[in-house]
Amino acid sequence: MLVLYHHPFSPASRFARLVLAEYEVHVDPRLEQPWERRREFLLVNPAGTVPVVVENDGPAICGAGVLMEYLDETRGYMTPEKRLLPDNAGRRAEVRRLVDWFLTKFDNEVVGPFVREKVYKQEMPREAGGGAPDSTMLRAARANMGSHLRYIGYLAASRRWLGGDRLSFADFAAAAELSCADYLGEVPWDTDENAKAWYARMKSRPSFRPLLAEKIRGMKPSASYEDLDF
Repeated sequence: MLVLYHHPFSPASRFARLVLAEYEVHVDPRLEQPWERRREFLLVNPAGTVPVVVENDGPAICGAGVLMEYLDETRGYMTPEKRLLPDNAGRRAEVRRLVDWFLTKFDNEVVGPFVREKVYKQEMPREAGGGAPDSTMLRAARANMGSHLRYIGYLAASRRWLGGDRLSFADFAAAAELSCADYLGEVPWDTDENAKAWYARMKSRPSFRPLLAEKIRGMKPSASYEDLDF
C-alpha cells in the first residue's frame, strides 16, 4: 500500500495525485496541514512539506520532483506505454526543466501566492500566519499570470504536448498549478487559446476527475473549473 501525505490545494500534491493516478497506483491519502508542523509528520519528512509518499513501510519519498523520479524508476520502465519521461536523455532533460519551471517558478510567481492568500490563510490560525489576503501579493501574481499562460500556449502550439511529442510529467506539473488557480477564478483563459485548448485536453483525462470533484468548504469554484468545454 502506498500512503500519500498531501494537502488538497497544494499544487505539488495535486501533481503527485495526478501522476499516481496516471500510473494507476492506488493510494491511502492522508490530509496534512503543513503549517501545523505535526511531530509525527516531521518524523516522516523533517522539511514539513507535502507531498510525501511512503510505499510498503519503505523510506519516505519527499517532494514532487523526487516522486517523479521514483515513479519513473519503479513504474515507468515497466509500463513503457504509460511512461511519463521520454527515452531520449535530451528530451528527459527538457521535461525535467519544465517540471521545475512550473512547480518552482510558476508556483513562486503566480499560483503559490494565490493559494497562500486565498486558501491557506483562511485555514490557518492567526498565530500561524492566517488572516485576510494580502492584496499586494494578489496583484503581483495577477500581473505575472499572463506571461506564464502565454508561455504554456507557446509550448502547446509548437509541440504535441508541453514537453514534446508525448504526454509527460511536464503536462501534469503545469496542469496541477493551473487547476488551483482556475478553481479560484484567477486564470484569464482568453489570454491564450492554445493554452486553453491544451488544458481542456488535460482536464478531460480520467486522472483529473477526482480533482474536479473536490470543493473547498465555503468557497465555490469558478464557472470554468468543472466545465470540460469551457
